[in-house]
Amino acid sequence: MDKKTLSRDGTAIAYERRGQGPAVILVSGAMSTGGTMAPLAALLADRFTVLCYDRRGRGESGDTAPYTVRREIEDLAALIDAAGGEAALYGISSGGALALRAAADGLPVRRVAVYETPFAVNEEGAKERADYTSNLTEALTQGRRGDAVELFLRLTGLAEEMIRGARQAPMWTGMEALAPTLAYDDAVMGDGLVPRERLASIGVPVLAVAGEASPPWLREAVRAVAEAVPDGTYRTLEGQTHAVDPNVLAPVLAEFFGQ
Repeated sequence: MDKKTLSRDGTAIAYERRGQGPAVILVSGAMSTGGTMAPLAALLADRFTVLCYDRRGRGESGDTAPYTVRREIEDLAALIDAAGGEAALYGISSGGALALRAAADGLPVRRVAVYETPFAVNEEGAKERADYTSNLTEALTQGRRGDAVELFLRLTGLAEEMIRGARQAPMWTGMEALAPTLAYDDAVMGDGLVPRERLASIGVPVLAVAGEASPPWLREAVRAVAEAVPDGTYRTLEGQTHAVDPNVLAPVLAEFFGQ
């Protein structure tokens, strides 16, 4: 990240800017930094000014206690100012939930696209999220960062043998370093259910995208987001999962943001 802007609470937020044209800010999901979005940014930079940033507590960005979702929305407000005062937002997973909250709060956002915001669609899913929140809070309070990462990976549906393998992988140290920010993403997701009332207040177009090969509940959640927004559109991408291919996603976002 080669640039920094200051959020309202004084926290330095690191970002990179590339390309030229209308501004688009890319919002990463859990266990990710702005660098995760770099391949997508490169594909959009021929038509847009694209900002990738490290969410607070990650990468080169700072952090200020106590965490609140409001502070992450203020981070986006600072980035929008740095981008010229208005921007479109794209967020993946819990980053999509953050982008939607920013739009609902009235930030100067002209369009929002999200990919697979993992909201629960029923009470069973909400209970699973509540159990995750409780166990995550306990693990982080006790300093068990590895256990916190395991909880998150299990929530995503990763098989136990793959979780055990991940613990032995070189990337595990970096994942543990990001573990405290899992609580931030959990807070962004609220009670886990689709926030229909909040979504109904969004006054800009929203594109909600899911992978055709993703689990049915996740596609259902994304469709529910599109249906709750007054000007929402639902779309699926053939053959894609939660690990969406930037080469498949970029043309869809370019078309939407270029309108």
